[in-house]
Amino acid sequence: MLADLDRRLLRHLQHAPALATADLAEAAGTTPAVCSRRLARMRARGILKGQEAVIDWRALGFEVHVSLRFTLDKTQTNAFDTFIQEARKVPEVLEIQTFLGRVDVRLVVIARDMAHYQHLYRTRLLTLPHIADIEALVHVATIKSDEALPL
Repeated sequence: MLADLDRRLLRHLQHAPALATADLAEAAGTTPAVCSRRLARMRARGILKGQEAVIDWRALGFEVHVSLRFTLDKTQTNAFDTFIQEARKVPEVLEIQTFLGRVDVRLVVIARDMAHYQHLYRTRLLTLPHIADIEALVHVATIKSDEALPL
């Protein structure tokens, strides 16, 4: 369980992850030394996994965003492992998720345009091993995108 101070620190970090420790401490109502110790403790416990740069791939010219749902041929030995190993090699694959149910794996893929996506689909994605079925969902709009937790 988190202490109230830890929650305050996390709330401020979620909204301003680049805050200096002194500024974060002031915003959370504590001292920089206590703030540093609390952050170190949360990192050691695996609560804080790190900080990352969020890059707007659209600003870099990638206009197509597709979610591909795969059902794998599970009669093949190591179908999941082999599929995932090969999918990791495709640079345009941003995310790989596995599921229990009708869909086995979901890939999130970006492309510069539909021509690039079509080439990628035919030459890299359809050639992934052990595919039994595939469904493509082309992203149209993001309605809500919020990674902040209700702390």
